[in-house]
Amino acid sequence: MTAIAAEAVTVRAGRATLLDNVDLAVGAGETVAIVGPNGAGKSTLLRVLSGELRPQGGHVRLKNEALGAYPPRTLSGHRAVLSQNVAVAFPFTVEEIVRMGAGDRHGRAADALVEAALAEVDLLGFRHRIVTTLSGGEQHRAHFARVLVQLARGEQDHGPGLLLLDEPTAALDLRHQIDFVASTRARAKAGTAVIAVLHDLNLAASFADRVVAMHRGRVAADGPPRTVITPDMLARVFDVALASCGLPVGVPCVLPHMIAPRTRNAPPAATRYQS
Repeated sequence: MTAIAAEAVTVRAGRATLLDNVDLAVGAGETVAIVGPNGAGKSTLLRVLSGELRPQGGHVRLKNEALGAYPPRTLSGHRAVLSQNVAVAFPFTVEEIVRMGAGDRHGRAADALVEAALAEVDLLGFRHRIVTTLSGGEQHRAHFARVLVQLARGEQDHGPGLLLLDEPTAALDLRHQIDFVASTRARAKAGTAVIAVLHDLNLAASFADRVVAMHRGRVAADGPPRTVITPDMLARVFDVALASCGLPVGVPCVLPHMIAPRTRNAPPAATRYQS
C-alpha cells in the first residue's frame, strides 16, 4: 500500500524554483532518507508532504486521498512531523511537551503513551525539568517523544501512519543516533512509513531502505543505499570528491577524500573501496 505519493510537484519562491517536477512514492513500512546539499529542496519537499506547504504544480496523495482534502485535525491523526527547529516560548516541562502529542486524549491510555515515549528517548529522569533548561540534544529528544505520542495516538484510530522528520539527529550524540535508528525501524516494522531528511550519509545508509538524493530541486537518484551512495552521485550532487566504502554488512559508508579535493574545474577524483 502506498502511504504517500507526490506527483510532478513544483514549488516556486519568486523567480527561484525550489522543487521542479518531483515524483516520490513511499509505501507503508518503508524508510526513506532524503539527502542532498544545502538548498537542494529537501526540507521544502518534506513541508509539501506534510501539508504545511501547498505546491504551485502537481499534487500529493496521502493514503490514496488528496492531501488537501484532510481537515487539519484529521490530518494530524494520519501523519506526525518533527521540524528541524522547534521554538518553545513558555516554561513547559518535558512531560508537558510530550503530552501535547496526545492532543485532547487523557486518562490511562494517554499516560501510557507518554510514559513509553519518555522511556524510548531516555528522558524519564527529566520529565519535570523545564524543557528550555535542557541541552539542544535533550530538547530535540523531548520533541521527538511528543511526535511519537502523536503518531501512536493517530495509529490507534487510523492504522499505520506517516512519520516525517527533518534533521532529527542533528543535535544527537552517537548513542542517541543509534536509538533513533532503532525507533524508526521498529515503527516501520509495524507498518509506519518513515521519511527523514538527513545530512549524515552514513546514518542515512544505516537508517533507510531507500535513499533519495536531491539536487537543485530535482530527484537526482532514488534507490537502495548501495546503489545511490556511490562516488559518481557524491561528486555530481555534492560537488566534492568523496570516497565510499562498502562495509562487511553491505552498507556503504562515506569518507571525505582528503588527499585530492575536487575543484570545480577538475574531474571527480572519488574512488570506491570494497572491504
